[in-house]
Amino acid sequence: MARNEVILRFDKVSFEFGHHSPILDEVDFSVREGMKFTLMGQNGAGKTTIFQLITGSLTPESGKVIITNDASIAIARQVIPRDQMSLTVREFFEKCFDKKIYDIDPRIDEVLEVVNLNAPHERTVGSFSGGQQARLLLASALIQKPDLLLLDEPTNNLDKAGIAHLTQFLIDYKKTCIVISHDADFLNAFTHGVLYLDVFTRKMEQYSGDYKDVVAEISARIEKENRKNALLEKEIQANKDKVNFFAHKGGQMRLVAKKMREKVEEMEAAKVDVRKEDKTIRQFFIPSQPELIGEILNISTVSIFKDHKPTVKKVKISMKKNQHLLLVGRNGIGKSTLLEALTHKDNKGSTIAEDVRVGYYRQDFSTLNFEDTVYNSLASVADNVGEEQLRSAASGFLIDEDMMRQKIGSLSEGQKGLVAFAQLVLLRPGLLILDEPTNHINFRHIPIIANALNKYEGAMILVSHVPEFIEQIRIDETFDLEK
Repeated sequence: MARNEVILRFDKVSFEFGHHSPILDEVDFSVREGMKFTLMGQNGAGKTTIFQLITGSLTPESGKVIITNDASIAIARQVIPRDQMSLTVREFFEKCFDKKIYDIDPRIDEVLEVVNLNAPHERTVGSFSGGQQARLLLASALIQKPDLLLLDEPTNNLDKAGIAHLTQFLIDYKKTCIVISHDADFLNAFTHGVLYLDVFTRKMEQYSGDYKDVVAEISARIEKENRKNALLEKEIQANKDKVNFFAHKGGQMRLVAKKMREKVEEMEAAKVDVRKEDKTIRQFFIPSQPELIGEILNISTVSIFKDHKPTVKKVKISMKKNQHLLLVGRNGIGKSTLLEALTHKDNKGSTIAEDVRVGYYRQDFSTLNFEDTVYNSLASVADNVGEEQLRSAASGFLIDEDMMRQKIGSLSEGQKGLVAFAQLVLLRPGLLILDEPTNHINFRHIPIIANALNKYEGAMILVSHVPEFIEQIRIDETFDLEK
């Protein structure tokens, strides 16, 4: 394929889920060979839908998705499908191809080295940590050596070293790449342009430059459009006043009033549709379980993993009300394993006080029943909470009536995250356990989430690899599993 030839083009593509959920409205954009684009937009705007249309797993209602010269495409999704968790590493990579690959093992070793992961080929993918699974997902796309690489939230669950490794890989990458991400610093390192999917107009806006350039350009455009509309509005009101005056004069004056009315209509039509900013969630508060007294959690031993083998380590962690603990360590050391064990109260080296409610935000949302409607999912944790209070909590997380009727499994990953936070508000936990709570979440929501966690008065354990988020959180103690 010739350098700078268009590799992908959307030609007036429209798509909707059912008759009540339009996603795209005559979307046009193109991507040239060798370019690296960011695909951005609000949670639920349809970014992942765009990827599914590119790969052909979804078909447009109208318009065309044109892939030039049958260019090959591979996608690294946000999460490993549940039905693939029991596969071995070898079986997982074999599924990337339509035909049997006889030299699959050396190919696997090659891409695992690229993503900096040691993964025995007979080990099941479900036994890896979230960060390690993120590397497997990236490797599953790279092993196909595609002309067009699609990455859906590739930094989720990656530790600092993993993000640095991925960033350098993309800087050096010679082929075409489109990335969905909410991590501005990561994107700014390699992006040539931004595709912004507007959730309100359902159109795609295409910009050149990195994310910071785009934000500045959009802000300048909004300011200019608002100024133009303000001037038009002033002129429209003056003409409306004249119409009212002349309309009551009778005779020729009524004809003047009619012409001025037509002029007002023309000026109304000339007003610019100002691009709306993404909606943000409302400020919220996670109530703590009342009457918490004394020690809530005690941990005396933890299992840490080195070369995929567990080692028991003695520790001293005691948590009471209003204490916030940050748990740190490299991908695969055992952070999520510990949080999972604490939640189910089956970590042998820990005790949680009797009757303490545990609120668990899990990075893969497996605490949610994907077959439940959003309403039933919220109602399942809302003991002694009235209907009005439940719906008010939901609306604060941008969960409207239409979304309430949808199944959890049909939501975007970002929307699942907002449902998980709404559940925590309704649950009123005494112990809050958060495993990568900013994954998939629109960056505009993150300061509001940080503010809510700062005010939480129960005991809290947090795992996050996002420094900008951690800096906003009140942390009383940091426990490093590697030390």
